[in-house]
Amino acid sequence: MDWLGDHLPAVWLGIAILLGVAELASMDLILLMLAVGALVGMLVSFGAGFAVSAIAAAVASVACLALVRPTLVKRLHAGPELSLGHGKLVGQQGLVTQRITGLEAGRVKVGGEIWSAKPYDESLAIDPGSTVEVLEIRGATVYVHPVPSIES
Repeated sequence: MDWLGDHLPAVWLGIAILLGVAELASMDLILLMLAVGALVGMLVSFGAGFAVSAIAAAVASVACLALVRPTLVKRLHAGPELSLGHGKLVGQQGLVTQRITGLEAGRVKVGGEIWSAKPYDESLAIDPGSTVEVLEIRGATVYVHPVPSIES
């Protein structure tokens, strides 16, 4: 037992390494939080005995499990928001290629494709060359609104 007391920081480091390696197999972040607690126990053991370092390791492990792990799990499980199909065009800007009025559909180039387009506000008329933003898609028709331009 005398050897264990003399090499307490190395024992805590060994425990932390073992828990870290075991975490690679489990991938649930519980063993990683325990490894962090073991590292805290290692740091405390430089100035205190086994009992104090074990208490510090336990407190740090519980704190990590309660405070850090839920945030990490939530962040890891939340992937990027994917918009697929024509829904990804909503919010993008396009270029009017054929005049758009409330009575007659025109054409807009959005996302590299030509779409049939109508103005979102039926009282508007949008001329070719104007930049518009896609607000809605109904069927094969995009409903657009002109984007104000800053003219010098």
